[in-house]
Amino acid sequence: MPSERTEVQVRPGVEGDLEALTDLYNHYVRETPITFDTAVFTPEERRPWLLSHPEDGPYRLKVAVDADSQEILGYATSSPYRPKAAYSTSVEVTIYLSPDAGGRGVGTLLYKALFEALSGEDVHRAYAGIAQPNEASTRLHERFGFRYVGTYREVGRKFGRYWDVAWYEKEL
Repeated sequence: MPSERTEVQVRPGVEGDLEALTDLYNHYVRETPITFDTAVFTPEERRPWLLSHPEDGPYRLKVAVDADSQEILGYATSSPYRPKAAYSTSVEVTIYLSPDAGGRGVGTLLYKALFEALSGEDVHRAYAGIAQPNEASTRLHERFGFRYVGTYREVGRKFGRYWDVAWYEKEL
């Protein structure tokens, strides 16, 4: 690992990122219980997801890239919390980092950019579900002012076992 920290840039996600973002997400589908998706996606299958996160509005996609190589190090999104109209001022947020990008402050940069972008939107609360155990994600969310509100016990089954999801909320 190089002794110098590479500079990280955060920008809105664009259609040209689709393949790299799909590859990153598929890592979590195949290898972890962090997402409860169980089948990998093609970029074409993920295109509607990417297009549902424009550069403005409450549903954003922020991408962290290595300033030199432009390699995607991770992404953060705000998405609809639930489909019913009364939930429209609530968002669910999430972060996915490339496996070698953890512990470098990338998640912090992504959430700073995401919450800054949301500050001018009509959004009242952000929610985050964290499959347990995941201490790094719990620490990141608590640093950003999320508070624990409860756990759904054994709510998802993946890799032949059941997983709990702890839920956190943040006032925006």
